[in-house]
Amino acid sequence: MALLTVEGITKRFGGLVANHNISFAVEQGEIVGLIGPNGAGKSTLFDVITGYYRPDAGEVRFDRHGLVGRRPDQVNRLGIGRTFQKLRPFHAMTVLENVMVAAMRHQADPSAARREALSYLEFVELLDKRDSYARDLSTGQRKRLELARAMATRPRLLLLDEVTGGVDQRTIPTLVQLIGRLREQGLTLVVIEHNMRVIMSISDRIVALHLGEVIADGPPSEVVKERRLIEAYLGDAFVVPSGERLPSGESSRGNA
Repeated sequence: MALLTVEGITKRFGGLVANHNISFAVEQGEIVGLIGPNGAGKSTLFDVITGYYRPDAGEVRFDRHGLVGRRPDQVNRLGIGRTFQKLRPFHAMTVLENVMVAAMRHQADPSAARREALSYLEFVELLDKRDSYARDLSTGQRKRLELARAMATRPRLLLLDEVTGGVDQRTIPTLVQLIGRLREQGLTLVVIEHNMRVIMSISDRIVALHLGEVIADGPPSEVVKERRLIEAYLGDAFVVPSGERLPSGESSRGNA
């Protein structure tokens, strides 16, 4: 049985249909990339899975547990963690304190929570910033802090929302390496990402959304050849990392 199953999810905001009949499954240990243009419904889908929004139709199951109707904290307790596109750390708290807050969901003892938080900061290479205030971190460092906080909730499934978005290009390789190390820790990942070279390099499968619907689902090398995805998102000039050029055209929106 799949670890995560999304079946027929539809979410409307008035006359706007953000998600329409979305279905896919994620197997234990997989890294699934979730791509699509802005407004495709990617972050809304994460919000539905994690309990921030209740869908108008459809079901979400995690390890045999139905998620629809559960609060975000209840979903997290079942084993789903996530990061957010818009970073909102506790600015007036130190980096260590930020992670301790997440760790204390499992650790009532502050000393134990501190030790656990330090181990996650070491994992994301922020141990030297443990006494810095979150407000003083760079965007790339805040992304890693967000990741450490999510890890401190001890998830089995981790949803990453644009983990490389807005960071210095020199920081991206470090973040990609961290994603690989998360898999080595036994985590299953669903990753929203606009950088196609990143998503192609880390994903076992890619699910592509457009106008709230799934338009492709499969291995990265096959998904990027899907004509609907090229027209909606990648642009005809997109070149896959293997060097194969897709049918030439005038744009390369996805090759960022």
